[in-house]
Amino acid sequence: MAKIESSFFDIRYLDTLSYQDTSIHRVDPRAKLLATLVYIVTVVSFNKYEITGLIPFMIFPIVLVAVGNLPPVYLIKKLILAAPFAFFIGIFNPLFDRQILMHIGPLNISGGWVSFASILLRFVLTVSAALVLVASTGFNGVCMALEKTGIPRSLAVQLLFLYRYIFVLVEEASRIARARSLRAFGARGMGIRVFGSMSGQMLLRTIDRGERIHQAMLCRGFDGEIRILRPMKFGWGDVWFFMGWSVVFVLMRLYNVSDCLGKLVMGIMG
Repeated sequence: MAKIESSFFDIRYLDTLSYQDTSIHRVDPRAKLLATLVYIVTVVSFNKYEITGLIPFMIFPIVLVAVGNLPPVYLIKKLILAAPFAFFIGIFNPLFDRQILMHIGPLNISGGWVSFASILLRFVLTVSAALVLVASTGFNGVCMALEKTGIPRSLAVQLLFLYRYIFVLVEEASRIARARSLRAFGARGMGIRVFGSMSGQMLLRTIDRGERIHQAMLCRGFDGEIRILRPMKFGWGDVWFFMGWSVVFVLMRLYNVSDCLGKLVMGIMG
């Protein structure tokens, strides 16, 4: 339980990274949000057998990580933490799609393995872009950008509360699990009945904790509006950030950059 608790609370480090003062952090959250949405749409728009055309899209998260002074090792760890979801989604593709698409020496590669690799690559690209967005903006900034771009305020506030209350839920669950382990002797206290009772207790304690947090927010003047430290000003730099990256994404979608570079290198070597 301690490992789960530490991994969940480690997510808060993403918000800490958003407090930096770099050129990426100073970009308006709306520009970063819209650019990331265009990026995700272009990535998922490729056909299921595409791999080489997706590789150039790595430039977006790599550039933002480098310019934004974000720790790549930490982001990779978070990426690996969610990787099993994508793995189990695509691992059955080779069983259903056995048509041979390519040959690498004596090895025959079926369409199922190609689509499986494409799913993993799309997962890496889209999730890394989302992690970089939160790390360079903060979840408060992301929710406020959603609200400013037309998402209903109630939905944006619910997303923010959902993110915040995850930590409340994990904290209450860790306390209950710690109390059970201190009162258990050997195999006692490990039955399914005990865990059912623990789930009910966790629900009641979380509701009570949520009500106290809500009262504390009202006492501090919360009126349903999301506020962030940096004021949101959509300037020409933000316009160029969004438009520039969007043009790059569209061009990489229309033209296979990897194929073009390969033909250029082969032409030079030939």
